[in-house]
Amino acid sequence: MNSSNLAWLRVVGAAIGLCSLAFTACNYDVPITSGPTRKVQERLLGDWTSADGKEKLKLRSLDDSIYIVYYDGDLFRAYHSDVAETPFATVQDLNSSDRKFAYVIWKLSDDGKNLRLRSVNDKIVPKETKDSATIVALLTKNARNSELFGEEIEFKKEK
Repeated sequence: MNSSNLAWLRVVGAAIGLCSLAFTACNYDVPITSGPTRKVQERLLGDWTSADGKEKLKLRSLDDSIYIVYYDGDLFRAYHSDVAETPFATVQDLNSSDRKFAYVIWKLSDDGKNLRLRSVNDKIVPKETKDSATIVALLTKNARNSELFGEEIEFKKEK
């Protein structure tokens, strides 16, 4: 596996994990990218449990580029949105009528057993931002900014 694929796997994993953080923070009106920038990564699919055992996350593929995420009784659609050589994920809340988006990054451990997720900080990318081009510009500008991401959550893959 080349380093680009490994990096993407780590990002997708983080995005999914962050979904748990971000799912409650789906507050953007537009996606990062209008469509997926990568295919579904098989290593991310499965059932995940938070490190404290309180949260469950199920990740499935809808097709070759879209994930369906089940978290805490809610459904989300997610896909890869690479920006500035960083593997982001666009996550959309399918349960709400406004279908808002969250932006996450994830890291999947080399052995595929641990997934860490972090959501994009809405102080760096304001939730009032209304177009994808501006979102991409802000993510690109802040790609190396340590304040770009919020709290991290870790999940462990169930057997």
